[in-house]
Amino acid sequence: MGFGDMQFVSMPAIIAGALGIFLLWLPMSLQAQLVLSLTVLGLMLLFMTRPDSKTFRQLSFVFAAIIALRYAYWRTTETLPDIAEPINFIPGLILYLAEMYCLVMLAINFFIVADPLKRERPDMPDVADLPTVDVFVPSYNEAPDLLALTLAAAKALDYPREKLKVYLLDDGGTDAKCAHSDPRVAHAARRRRMELQSLCQALGVHYHARAQNDHAKAGNLNAGLKVSTGDLVVVFDADHAPVREFLRETVGYFAKDDRLFLVQTPHFFLNADPLEKNLDTFARMPSENEMFYSIVQRGLDKWNASFFCGSAAVLRRAALNETDGFSGQSITEDCESALALHCRGWHSVYVDKPLIAGLQPETLVSFIGQRVRWAQGMLQILTLNRPFLQRGLTVAQRICYAGTNLFWLFPMTRLTFMFAPLLYIFFSLQIFQANIVEFICYTLTYLVSSFAMQSYLFGRVRWPWVSELYEYVQSVMLFGAIISVVRNPRKPTFNVTAKGQTLETSKLSPLAGSYFAIFILLFGATVYAIWRYLTEAMPSELLLIVIGWNLINTGLAGAALGVVAERRERRRNQRLTVQRHALVHVDEKSYAAIVNDVSSGGIQIEFFEGVPDGMAQGKTATLELRRQGRALKTEIVCRSAHSGQAHPNFGFAYSERTPDTFVMIAEMMYCDQSRLQERLTRRQKPAGFFLGTARFAFWTVRETLRAFVYAFGLVRETTQTSHPDAELQLQPARLSGQDGLGDTNGVPVLKELSYA
Repeated sequence: MGFGDMQFVSMPAIIAGALGIFLLWLPMSLQAQLVLSLTVLGLMLLFMTRPDSKTFRQLSFVFAAIIALRYAYWRTTETLPDIAEPINFIPGLILYLAEMYCLVMLAINFFIVADPLKRERPDMPDVADLPTVDVFVPSYNEAPDLLALTLAAAKALDYPREKLKVYLLDDGGTDAKCAHSDPRVAHAARRRRMELQSLCQALGVHYHARAQNDHAKAGNLNAGLKVSTGDLVVVFDADHAPVREFLRETVGYFAKDDRLFLVQTPHFFLNADPLEKNLDTFARMPSENEMFYSIVQRGLDKWNASFFCGSAAVLRRAALNETDGFSGQSITEDCESALALHCRGWHSVYVDKPLIAGLQPETLVSFIGQRVRWAQGMLQILTLNRPFLQRGLTVAQRICYAGTNLFWLFPMTRLTFMFAPLLYIFFSLQIFQANIVEFICYTLTYLVSSFAMQSYLFGRVRWPWVSELYEYVQSVMLFGAIISVVRNPRKPTFNVTAKGQTLETSKLSPLAGSYFAIFILLFGATVYAIWRYLTEAMPSELLLIVIGWNLINTGLAGAALGVVAERRERRRNQRLTVQRHALVHVDEKSYAAIVNDVSSGGIQIEFFEGVPDGMAQGKTATLELRRQGRALKTEIVCRSAHSGQAHPNFGFAYSERTPDTFVMIAEMMYCDQSRLQERLTRRQKPAGFFLGTARFAFWTVRETLRAFVYAFGLVRETTQTSHPDAELQLQPARLSGQDGLGDTNGVPVLKELSYA
C-alpha cells in the first residue's frame, strides 16, 4: 500500500483541503483571521459530533490542519525576533523549531490515525493444516515463580499438543555465567540453571541456556531459533502470561497471507505504573499504553506498518530466516526486526484484543530506565537505519516509521516549552513577538483546535493533560540519554527492566530532587511575574501571556511531584477478577464455591451453599477445578474472612506453590480472554476537557502538598492494607517440586527459597 492509495479520502475532504491550501497564503487582517479561525473551529467541532461518519472525520482533520497551518504561517512570518539581536533570536529560534517539530508530528499523527483498522478474526485452518508453533519465553534475572506462571499459561494454550512446544530461553544461566571468575556469580548462575531446569521438566517445557550473553534479548531469541523448528514463533516476555485463546486469535491470519511475518497483540498490564499508582488512578483512568495499542497501532496497521513490540506476538520463521533472525544493532530489537522485514516486502497484522497479562515497572527508577532504553533504541534506528530512506518501504511506511522514531525527541521540545517563559520573566528576552489580540486570533484558536482533536481521536484512552504529564515526567530524565545517543548512536546497551518490585514505605523517589528544583523554580517565577505585572507602570501584554503559560507549566510540575512521591506498595502478586466455579474440600466434605479473584499468591473464595464448619485462619482445604473433564487440585490455607457480603468470602493462600499449583493458577487467571477485556473496557471512559482540566488542577494541588509532606518527613505509615485479603501476600510460599518436598524426580527445586 503506497502513499498514492487514497481511496479512503472523500471528495468533500479533497475540496476542503484545496480550499485550506488557498487560505494558507491569503493575507488577512486580525479581524478576518479571527472570523476564519472561529468559523473553521466551529465546523470542526460540529463534524466531531458524528464520529461514525468517515467523511465528517476527514473534514475534521482538514479543518484542524487549516488552523494549524495558518498558525505556522503567522508564526514563521511575523513572530520571530530580529536576527540582528542574537540574544533574542537564538532562544526564539529554538522555541520556533520546537513548535515546528510539534506541527510535523501532528501531521504525521493525523496521517497514521486517519483511518484505524479494525480486523475480524479469520477462521482457523483444519487441525491437519495448522502450522507448528514454538513459544519462546526469554528470561534474564526474573524470579522462578514469575516464570512458572507464564510457562504454565503457555503450556495451556488452546492448540494441538503435538504442534506446540514451549521453550524457556534462560540468559541468566548461560555457560559463561556458570563459569564466571567470581565464584558468587557462578554459584548463583548454576543454582538458577538447576532450579529452572527442574521447573521446566515438571511443566513439560524445553529449557535452553546459550553459551554467552551476546546481543542481549535479540541474541537470546536467535539462540532459540537454532534449537527449534516450528513454522511460527511466539514471543512472551517472562512476565507476560497468555490467555488460552491466544493462538486461536492469531494463527489464522498466517493461512490467509503467505507474506505475513507478524501478528502483534497489545500489552495489557495487571499493575499500575508509577503515575497511576502514585496519583491513585489505576482503577478508573485509561493506562498510558492504551493510546498506543488501542489507536496508534491500529492506525499503523492501515499502512502495513504495525511493528513488533517485543512480546505478545507471533512471527513466521521463514521470514526471520531471511534476516538471519532478530536484528540486534539497536537496543530495541523488536522495532528494528520489523523494519528489516517490512523492507523485504513482508506484511504485518495488528489484533486489537488483550490476549496477555503482564507487569509494568512500578517504581519511577525502573520506569525511567525502561523509557531510556526505548528512547535510545528508537533514536538508534532513526540514525543508523534511517527508515525514511530505506529501500523496499512504501512512502506510507516511511512516514510511519520515521514518525514512530521521531516521537522520542519529545523531551527536547517539552523542556523547551517548560523553560521558555522564564527567559521573559527573569530577563525580559523578547523571543516571541506578539500582542494579546494576535495571540487570541492565532495561538489560542490553534491550542483549542489541538485539544479538541486530541479529545476526538484519543478521548476514550487518554484524559486531558495526562499526555503532557507523562511527557514531562520522562523528559527530565531522558534529556541526557537522548544527547548521549545522538553523540554516539552505537553506545547504548540493553538493560533489563525490573518488574514486580515492592515498596515497604511511602517515600520520595531517588530521582525526586530534579523535579522539586524545577517546581520551585517555576513557582518562584510565577510569583515574580505576578509581582512584576502588579508593580510595573506599564506591564506588557506579553507578560500576561507568559504568566498564563508559566502557570500551566507550574501545574504540570506540581502534579509530577505526586509521581515522584511514591506510595508504598507491598502487594507483589497482582490480582485478577475471574468469577470461576470450584469445589472446596474440607474435612472430607465438599462445598460449592466461586473463586472471585486470583493472584499467584492467593485467592478469594465465596461460599454460596453454606460455609464449612470451623473455617478460620489456619484451616487447610483442597481447591478443585475441572478442565476438559480433568480435575485440577491444590492445597490451600485460610488466611482471612470477610463479612458484610450476602455470602461469606474467605482469603486463602496456597499451602505450597508446586508446578501443579501454577498450572491451576494459570487455569483460573487466563482461561477466558473476556476477563481482560472487561477490565480494559471498564477503564476506557472519556473525560471531557473541562472536567479533565478541573481534575488535573485538583491533582496539582493535592499532589504538591503530599510531595512536600514526604519531603519534610511528615508522612505517617499505616499498618492497614489496601485490600481486605492483602495479608495473603505477606505469607511465605515456596515454589516446590511435585511431591511438595522440594524435589522433582530427585532434582531439588527451590526448597530453601521463599517469596513473600
